[in-house]
Amino acid sequence: MNSEQLQLLNTVIVTVDLSDEEVLAGDIGTIVEVYSIPYPAYEVEFVNPNGTTRALLTLSSAQIRPLLENDVLTTRQSALAV
Repeated sequence: MNSEQLQLLNTVIVTVDLSDEEVLAGDIGTIVEVYSIPYPAYEVEFVNPNGTTRALLTLSSAQIRPLLENDVLTTRQSALAV
């Protein structure tokens, strides 16, 4: 799936560590906005298990990829977990 196929509400996986935001490669998010100007970008929301927003980031297509059917979902504790 290329960047033209990424759409609103798609589930995506981060492909790079964004440690300042406590988002790491492999974390799962949802596209909540799609931008085309000045370049393609995606607002991606990452949530905690209770549904609260953990991070809301604007990412490029090089930083995310679609969730695939052969992906394995896993969990890890966040430094912000209480």
